[in-house]
Amino acid sequence: MAMVGLFWIAEGDVYVGAKPSGLAAGVRLTPEGVVALGDKQSGLWPWEDVHALTVENAPVKSLKRQVGALVDMALTVGLGGGDEAPTMTVRITDVQGADHELTVYTAAATGYSPAEHDLSRDLLAHLTQGAGTLLTTLAAMAEWGRRREGGTPRAADREALLREWLGAGA
Repeated sequence: MAMVGLFWIAEGDVYVGAKPSGLAAGVRLTPEGVVALGDKQSGLWPWEDVHALTVENAPVKSLKRQVGALVDMALTVGLGGGDEAPTMTVRITDVQGADHELTVYTAAATGYSPAEHDLSRDLLAHLTQGAGTLLTTLAAMAEWGRRREGGTPRAADREALLREWLGAGA
């Protein structure tokens, strides 16, 4: 399992945000479409029905955010505060122009780097450019996940992977 930008890749599965467990909300990207997971959201949007795919409210790293996250963590652990993880919104715009909002949990406690955030949003847009692009890109991401041993790669390696995947199917 590894985080690369806004994606969590576990073996051959690709998620936006953190991989959900149990009844937690999440979004999985499959060759068939965008799958909503969790107790309070479900559904499948086939790729041919997806006009746009974006992420909103993704935390982007800044010094202020990092200090705030550390303070929140200290308060949560030290004072028995809530354990609510931060969330993002995945917005699917279908071919009729209707928007569907899904919740996912963030995988980066202190936020995503600006470069990874922007590259990930570009990659989500890239996935909606047609079946060939979609299948090639998702296959490359899934194959990387199946081969990956160990944890999340370093920031420079994550950015390089996102750029590589943006080139897949192009």
